[in-house]
Amino acid sequence: MTAAITELGRRDPAFATIVERFGPPPAWRRDPGFATLLRIVLEQQVSLASAQAAFDRLAAVVEPLTPYGFLLLDDAGLLAIGFSRQKTRYARALATAVLDGSLDLDALVGLDDEQVDAALRTIPGIGPWTATIYRLMALGRPDAWPVHDIALAQAVAELWHLPARPSPEQMLAIAEAWRPWRADAARLLWHYYLSTPRRPGR
Repeated sequence: MTAAITELGRRDPAFATIVERFGPPPAWRRDPGFATLLRIVLEQQVSLASAQAAFDRLAAVVEPLTPYGFLLLDDAGLLAIGFSRQKTRYARALATAVLDGSLDLDALVGLDDEQVDAALRTIPGIGPWTATIYRLMALGRPDAWPVHDIALAQAVAELWHLPARPSPEQMLAIAEAWRPWRADAARLLWHYYLSTPRRPGR
């Protein structure tokens, strides 16, 4: 990661400025498997703090956190933990797919990025953002680039003085120059976003 960050800073001074101001970014690595993918589902469209709180409550109730153990919880229990009804459906579909073998998370390691995304997106509730975040954080794919991530889009808008957050298509075009280290570009941009004071609600 150090070499990639150095190269990104050489290509664009905005990245070098992030490191100068805030230091190197966290790796944000997570162990591959059901628990991590479930946590990413919880993080969809909510704050990291609320997702973390719900995940911690879940992990305290289901130990170890396995698909089988998860499916033993009823809907009322999941709602009390912090799952919405929609995410309850998504999480049950994920746990069922892992348990019955229709989704083999261990096998994802040997697949290319497109194949990983295709396998993950067979599960209801897992779209491009969730699949890309899993590739980046759990599988360590160096060029994973979550174009649908709002925090990344906001960071890009601020650092490159854009009039509005770029669209996913614009995010893809902007990051073309950062290949093959777009995952580390994302880490730098998250680091900037989380290290910069935010107005309430932003």
